[in-house]
Amino acid sequence: QVQLVEAGGGLVRAGDSLRLSCSASGETFTNYGMAWFRRTPGKERAFVAALHWRGTRQEYTDSVKGRFTISRDNAENTVYLQMNDLKPEDAAVYYCAFRRFGLGSKYDGNYDHWGQGTQVTVSS
Repeated sequence: QVQLVEAGGGLVRAGDSLRLSCSASGETFTNYGMAWFRRTPGKERAFVAALHWRGTRQEYTDSVKGRFTISRDNAENTVYLQMNDLKPEDAAVYYCAFRRFGLGSKYDGNYDHWGQGTQVTVSS
């Protein structure tokens, strides 16, 4: 059973950067594709970024391309989301998600394991 623990959220100003982390335990980390989603009040959870389990492909939603980067550190069993040039519209609760041999899907129903969420607040 995979367990995911997220960290790194906080309150920042527009233009600032944050790096979210999601540490995994319980399974072989290298067999998992992973993704980040986010949710704002009153809206459904939305795709942000994903990484193929082999690390060969990344996917991003259009609004974060060029600003966010998803990466993994297999030695640390951790996936990161580096967020640069943050905008007020990026404010949300961010969730990491894992799927065994995941291909980098943008669909949240394809993921089996979820973190608890970490809040990102961006002031203008």
